[in-house]
Amino acid sequence: MTDVHTPEQRSRNMAAIKGKNTTPELLVRSALHEMGYRFRLHRKDLPGRPDIVLPKHRVAIFVHGCFWHSHDCRWGAVTPKTRPNFWAEKRGGTVERDKRKDQQLKELGWRVLTIWECETRTSSELTVLLRKALAQTLTQSC
Repeated sequence: MTDVHTPEQRSRNMAAIKGKNTTPELLVRSALHEMGYRFRLHRKDLPGRPDIVLPKHRVAIFVHGCFWHSHDCRWGAVTPKTRPNFWAEKRGGTVERDKRKDQQLKELGWRVLTIWECETRTSSELTVLLRKALAQTLTQSC
């Protein structure tokens, strides 16, 4: 199947996809702030440049898009109709990179928490999820 967009249109569409300050990330940051947590953003000195870092607790939080990071929800399970092999390889590489970066952070003594885009759709559920995840993460040893 051919792409419905010209290469120039497709390039513009792909270039418009943000890597920082996405809506799900802003929702997580807002919920954390309301819960009283203070954090830093996109620390360049840490592997994978985590979206949110709680330095006091040594917790690195990644807010992943379901499609791009191949989550097992309905949005992450979408297979593009154009160039499916390319996308499978690209998304597979992203998953492998995520695992590597998580492991590197753990080796440095950081706890890693991943929040998925689909988990940010309801603010009350997001707050409950963050409370549980952080309580569990903060009580486990590095």
